[in-house]
Amino acid sequence: MAAYAALVSLMHIIDDLERHHSPPISLNKHQVQSLTEIITFLQEFLEAYDSPVSDEADPLEMRIADAAYAAEDAIESHIVAKIQLSRSTEADISPVSDEADPKEEMKLFQDVQNVIQEMDQIKSLAMQRNTEKVVLHDTRRSFISASSSTEKNNSGVVVWSEGVVNGILERLVSDQRERQVIPITGMCGIGKTTLAKTVYSKKYIEHRFDVCAWSTISQQYNTREILCELVSQATKKSKEQLSEKSEDELGLELYQYLSGRRFLIVMDDMWSIDAWDRIHRFFPENENCSRILVTTRLSYLSSQLNNNYSFQMEFLDEVRSWELFSKTVFGVGSCPHELEKIGKEIVENCRGLPLSIVVVAGILRNREHTLGVWESISQNLASEVNLDNDKFCMELLKMSYNNLPVYLKPCFLYMGVFEEDDSVRVSTLKKLWVSEGFLKPKNGKSLENIAIEFLQDLVDRNLILVDKVGSTGKIKFVKIHDLLRDLCLNQSKKDGFYHVIEKSSPRGMSSQRRVVIPRNMPKKKVLDDLQSMPRARSMISEYGNVPHIKNSGLLRTLHAYRKFRYLGDKRYVDKSLVSYVNLRHLAFEVGSMSLIFTSFTCFWNLHILIVSCIEEFTAPAEIWRMPQLRHIEMTGGRFYLPEPSSDDVVVMENLLVLERIANFKCSEEVVKRIPNIKKLRIEYFRRGGIEQDDYYCVNNIKRLCKLESLYISCWYDFRASLYALTFPQSLKKLTLNMKNDLEWEKMLEKIGALPLLEKFKLYRGCFGTGKWEMVEGQFPSLKYLGLHSCPSLKHWTAESNSIFQRLEKLRLIKMEELKEIPTQIGDIPTLQKIWMRDCGESAVMCAKEIVEEQVELQGEDLPFHVQVRVQRKNEAVQNLAGPNFEVYI
Repeated sequence: MAAYAALVSLMHIIDDLERHHSPPISLNKHQVQSLTEIITFLQEFLEAYDSPVSDEADPLEMRIADAAYAAEDAIESHIVAKIQLSRSTEADISPVSDEADPKEEMKLFQDVQNVIQEMDQIKSLAMQRNTEKVVLHDTRRSFISASSSTEKNNSGVVVWSEGVVNGILERLVSDQRERQVIPITGMCGIGKTTLAKTVYSKKYIEHRFDVCAWSTISQQYNTREILCELVSQATKKSKEQLSEKSEDELGLELYQYLSGRRFLIVMDDMWSIDAWDRIHRFFPENENCSRILVTTRLSYLSSQLNNNYSFQMEFLDEVRSWELFSKTVFGVGSCPHELEKIGKEIVENCRGLPLSIVVVAGILRNREHTLGVWESISQNLASEVNLDNDKFCMELLKMSYNNLPVYLKPCFLYMGVFEEDDSVRVSTLKKLWVSEGFLKPKNGKSLENIAIEFLQDLVDRNLILVDKVGSTGKIKFVKIHDLLRDLCLNQSKKDGFYHVIEKSSPRGMSSQRRVVIPRNMPKKKVLDDLQSMPRARSMISEYGNVPHIKNSGLLRTLHAYRKFRYLGDKRYVDKSLVSYVNLRHLAFEVGSMSLIFTSFTCFWNLHILIVSCIEEFTAPAEIWRMPQLRHIEMTGGRFYLPEPSSDDVVVMENLLVLERIANFKCSEEVVKRIPNIKKLRIEYFRRGGIEQDDYYCVNNIKRLCKLESLYISCWYDFRASLYALTFPQSLKKLTLNMKNDLEWEKMLEKIGALPLLEKFKLYRGCFGTGKWEMVEGQFPSLKYLGLHSCPSLKHWTAESNSIFQRLEKLRLIKMEELKEIPTQIGDIPTLQKIWMRDCGESAVMCAKEIVEEQVELQGEDLPFHVQVRVQRKNEAVQNLAGPNFEVYI
């Protein structure tokens, strides 16, 4: 696995140099051709090669990895030396001199030639293995999409009997008024969390409790983060709003909010009574039937939480094991008759452990459904049958890993760099996979699209869990099971794929390429370990800041940025940045942008720039001469982009994302420079003098013909330009956040005509007539509509039943004056949810009538439901609660 990732990464470096508009060094063309041929051969060899299953790394693979690493070191060391030398001698001009040093060129040539000779020898060994028929893997499988032919089953299959679920429910809704703790215990992988989620998601539970909140504790827990999660869920405040509060402040806020309310708190995966002791004091004794549900794999802990009751999870019986297996492999289909016998043998060897069943089923779902393939899996399972449960489960997970195509293995193992039970943002994961360089280009697709395909493949195999889905159905956050994370860490240690600071390295610290700094590590330990890693290419930090590494110019990925993460003592990484000239991915918090932009052009190959900085700053004009940039995102202070010069035009073909750009001037020159932009988030503020109404050229946005996501906020008046604004037909997501005096009626006609628009959010603004009258054919692809704080909208009607034919979710926030909403919304076949908060009683009554009308037509089992959140004093709305119509305080 590490060998394959290293080869792909090396190929990316060669491609970057070949395609760079002004490469810092040049490679010999014959050497590039030789390297490319050998790399391609070895990649195909590894794609087809079944690595021996062993606790030790395969010597041939390690030799391939070492050779690829040596090539990377030779090339990038020369790049870094060239840039640093130019910076020290020519401070006032371009950091990369055009003049080549003959001695350095000869040394680079010889270093690369040595690598080519080593790779030639490795190629001969690989060809010998092919000749000996050691390769048993079917190469045709290597790039078959795992999700192309089978129905997905990512939502999970409910395998617990009604009796099991009802047993927990009875405890949760019993009439005992004192606050109760209900423990669910059982071994890892037996389904404790799944059972808790099944109960937690019941509509009856939502009606029963005023507040429901879920927290994951884990073995290495952080009390402040747990409290932040609970407060955020309970009060609906964003984590960004809570980011500056201390642990005690959060605890007090949680206690005060829960006081007087009936609450259900889930504390998932608790490992010690210490975690309970630190948190339970913030759960008030309301004497109103509040409950706390705890899952733990430690039986003794349950008795400490509740002496009288705990629910012990049992293994699945034969019937439910087969049901889970069949639905995971075949979805709504059934198992072919000729495979049923061997299938049941496989299920029997899984011992009724749900995690084992879904992992094995994930293997088979992505293999050919033939007797020979299934018999092979059965034999492997049977060989482990005498192991104890924990060891058996880990061996089974190893088998699942070994059955992965080689191109998926680095993506899966990378999940181990995140903390236990972390919810990982898909957009972050995607960017890191790309920047690490182990995604191989394929079929002309962008690396970002390949990353999403690979992620979906791992989800389909039940190796990565979907944690949160966005409003249009796309995966937003993922997680990984504790046991699978342990597998990632163990396998990465074996392969030398990355090094976690608190663990020892099997290959010596000096050779480590990727470094993970866990949170809460002692500073001295971090500093000591980092100084001995001169070859590090990647640093993923949960530490809160990044200590400087001496001789760290080879670093390509520096990621120490976590949205809405409280970092306490915010020390910054400014001074060390000047030496990281090889950066490809830079994401972190910084005290001042000056040091970044002082040495900005030294980042010869920067792809990702994500920075949080509280100051206001303007990027240097050189940013328009960095065509390798793919993603620019700024948070905190205001970030301004200068206008590009018309001289020396460089087209930013790779740039896909521009986020949080202040006063973005979309001039013709800018449009020419960013032809492939897909996501644009811009914010307009008054700055200095009064600009002309058309100064920002917002109407040119329509010329960004590949734009898919657009966010515009405007906090001063330049209405004439906005009224003239039209949008590209490619747009899929649109958010408009304007001053309250901007009138929407005419603009909504344009927006409604966009053929691909799936998500539309409208904040503030004005409806001059007080009406929104929809006509047939508008919003043909819309799945999500959000209206927020539009006080002038009173009447929302439709002249036809053919509106929003694909709408799934409607969200209405602070629409106090809204009197009616179209009754036709209830007829939309795809509708799932209407969510209302702080809306007028008339609009709420209209939603209630929609539900009642549909209940008469379809019965109480409607495909959609309405959720309304109101103030406690609004008893009239509270009394509307009923089937498919939920009311919260």
